[in-house]
Amino acid sequence: MELPHQTLPAQLGGRIEAAEVLTHNQGNAATGGIWRVHGPTGSAVLKVARPPATVPVGSPAWQTSDEPTHWNYWQREALAYTTGFAASVYADAGIAAPAVLDVAHRPDGAIELWMADARGAPGMSWSVARLAHFARQLGAAQARWVGRVPELPWLSRRWLSQYLAEGPGRGVRTGGDEPWEHPAAAVWPAAVRDQLRRLWVQRHAVLAAAEASPRTVCHLDVWPTNLIEDGASTVLVDWSFTGEGGIGEDIANLIVDSVADGLMDAALLPDIAAAVTEDYIAGLRDGGWTGAPDTVRQAIAACGAAKYSWFAPMTLGRVIRDGTFGHPQYGRDTTGASALLRLEGLVTLLADWARATLP
Repeated sequence: MELPHQTLPAQLGGRIEAAEVLTHNQGNAATGGIWRVHGPTGSAVLKVARPPATVPVGSPAWQTSDEPTHWNYWQREALAYTTGFAASVYADAGIAAPAVLDVAHRPDGAIELWMADARGAPGMSWSVARLAHFARQLGAAQARWVGRVPELPWLSRRWLSQYLAEGPGRGVRTGGDEPWEHPAAAVWPAAVRDQLRRLWVQRHAVLAAAEASPRTVCHLDVWPTNLIEDGASTVLVDWSFTGEGGIGEDIANLIVDSVADGLMDAALLPDIAAAVTEDYIAGLRDGGWTGAPDTVRQAIAACGAAKYSWFAPMTLGRVIRDGTFGHPQYGRDTTGASALLRLEGLVTLLADWARATLP
């Protein structure tokens, strides 16, 4: 295929023979595309970082910015790779980033980021035990940064607050009992719906609790599609959001996003939640953090409930309005009704997290 490019890494052997589009959030205005590119002597991954456009592109919930601390700053990932931050920040705990092969600037201002093609088992194919192994690695890595997040100007700050103000949750429109009492919602127990409604109404209080957790260096997009096995080590990709966050924030994200779009069997959720939580706590201990385990569990609950405070009302609203649910690139559900049934365990977990966080 014809793939415009400014440069080619030596690993490809001088020309492009084939290129395949890799699944990604095509609504993200900061991403101009991701491809696996094949040449005569090897393969590489090309990701194009796109600056803000005069006429906005992408989803309104996924706009980018020239402000370095913005939650979706378009140059952050390129900076994370080219400064060596992504390769080094978690390296002592066995978490690596793909090697940077080449970087080029396009005439339109976009950045080509060529990276090594990590071809191990992707996270969505992992066992619960392998997810827990990664969680322990992440705990050990993040323990070393508690209370001393680097003062790099391009790291995100208060990412969760910005994401909730500008991201997917901005599209939630609820009033009164709608959509909580709609017949379609009856597949979720009434007590769960009541708690999810309370979570949405009191989401700012839950966010405050999340932001009160001990601060560390977070990746802020930890989910199975960004994890690749490399023996006992783990390759972690997509550093577009990385910055200051709470202990447990990445683990809450991993728990929810393992099953939210159907990437992994929703029946595994209780096992995933228990295993990654306990191994993350063990990893924090490995890394020298001496806080109480319940502080971590409370942080996971608060961060997870806050980040996904919009998930239940958004899901119900979409199913009621359109009869469907699912991310356009990642979703696996064929009908809205089947999605609501599949997600009962997940929304119950969100309700439990909210109950544990709210007074």
